[in-house]
Amino acid sequence: MAQFVVRNIDQTVKTKLQRRARRNGHSMEAEVRDILRNALHEDEDAPAGGLGTEIASLFAKGGVDFDIPELRGHEIKPVVFEK
Repeated sequence: MAQFVVRNIDQTVKTKLQRRARRNGHSMEAEVRDILRNALHEDEDAPAGGLGTEIASLFAKGGVDFDIPELRGHEIKPVVFEK
């Protein structure tokens, strides 16, 4: 099993973690493992959005109030760079 150390935790966070562990009948170490396991499990349940979904969510509140013409049927010309 892997191990890691978390440094510089605020005293209030440590105290709350100790209380939570005591309330659940765990050691602090077991409580942290449980918290991490649950957090990652919840993450798996969330639907994964692709890049398009992420971009669409950025612009969901905005919008345009005019028609955007389609580009179908237009010839696409390659860009020519001159030397």
